[in-house]
Amino acid sequence: SAISKNSLKSSLLQLECHFTWALLKEDVDLDDLEETIGYQVEFFIKSNITNYNLLSYVYHLMNSNEEALRNLQKAEEVVKKNHPDEIARRSLVTWGNYAWIYYHMERYEEAQTYVSKVENSCKKLSSTAQWKIKLPEIYAEQGWSLLKFGAKYYERAKNCFENALKNEPNNPEFNAGYAIAMYRLEDLFYRLGEEESLSIEPLKRAVELNPNDTFIMALLALKLQDLNRVGEGERYIAEAMQKTPDFPHFLRYAAKFYRRKGEVDKALEILKKALAVTPKSAFLHHQLGLCYRGKLFQLKRTTRYPPQEQVEELIRLSIFHFKTGIDLKTKFFSASIGLANMYAEAKRYEEAEEMFQKAFQINILSDKDKQEFYYNYGNFQRFHMKSESEAIRYYTEGLKIENDSYSRNQCRNYLKKLLEYRIQRGVRDAKDFGTLGFVHNLNGEKHEAIECYEKAIALDPDNEEYLSALYDLRLSI
Repeated sequence: SAISKNSLKSSLLQLECHFTWALLKEDVDLDDLEETIGYQVEFFIKSNITNYNLLSYVYHLMNSNEEALRNLQKAEEVVKKNHPDEIARRSLVTWGNYAWIYYHMERYEEAQTYVSKVENSCKKLSSTAQWKIKLPEIYAEQGWSLLKFGAKYYERAKNCFENALKNEPNNPEFNAGYAIAMYRLEDLFYRLGEEESLSIEPLKRAVELNPNDTFIMALLALKLQDLNRVGEGERYIAEAMQKTPDFPHFLRYAAKFYRRKGEVDKALEILKKALAVTPKSAFLHHQLGLCYRGKLFQLKRTTRYPPQEQVEELIRLSIFHFKTGIDLKTKFFSASIGLANMYAEAKRYEEAEEMFQKAFQINILSDKDKQEFYYNYGNFQRFHMKSESEAIRYYTEGLKIENDSYSRNQCRNYLKKLLEYRIQRGVRDAKDFGTLGFVHNLNGEKHEAIECYEKAIALDPDNEEYLSALYDLRLSI
């Protein structure tokens, strides 16, 4: 009946599970997510209860509720096996997902059964007869799921692990989740010239508490490498390599470490080893593409007339791996930009243009991604299409997005050089002076900015944008 359906819905909304954690399917590539969690189950990266519960939600989003139910059964089997004394405590998320899936299948009786199971367990587990019970495991499980849904969710994931740690500050798994969230957040918000890294301490602590988790060791090594503590980082890589020489999830980061260190052949060797274990990993193909590209640039830097067939082979390999990465994960932004740039290297300009457009249309781009797009597309316009004005236009777009990043910094440097070069050549364009004024202002060079805006206005006296920028600058001095 309608009433019971409505009261059921309001009970469902009270549950702590994937269906109430606001994980939106438009933020992920579901096929890729299914594949990744599959690896994690296979290599037992962390609690498989967490993985099976998340898989059930992913299958629901893919419209296969039967498959979703099968994964919940698997989660229940793991609970019985690993936590026979805490079945209720460990099953709250699983039961919540059951209730929601049955509700979507219009099997309301069964949904109600699971709602009641959760309700009764919460009453038993918590002294206050509250309905939402805040267990640290549930916070952690929410944290792991949020990490999987991408950059938009990292801040929330960090908060979840912080909440879990309040009750159990020495729990190895919660510390690992917190450290990974901090590492990813720091990657996202690139800070210029900050010596202190916010994720170093959490990573070190997580490594101490999880001495066998080589994945976290690799993240710590990469972070140390970021801070120019390469020797220290390499010691962690070597130790991890002895512990898990065949674990693809570790190997891919070890390869990244050596590629960034300039030991590209060593990185290639490691990646091929990992690819033999997990051939359908988009991440590995992307890293292979980067390695062949690195070899190409090395060759061009060190050889005056690099042999043409060698150049063509490296371009071909790089294109092949970037392309494979995108085939496996359609919303793979970095691989899309990599491929577009490689087509440009190969002088296949139409394909490059098409790939840039595809990359920009990916609907889950962060500000950092957009800046990276404008920087790379600006370079393409400038160096391959030979269009200074288009390059200026896209560098400026990248600069307008106010989020510190490597790409934004590069947009600023390139833009300044280009504009100054044009002005020196005697190009009298109001827009050039206006944009250069904008760059100077961003750099805090107010007098230079004023001078540029005055020149822009001399050439374009009624331009509202320049007039108001000049007015604000004069007020601020």
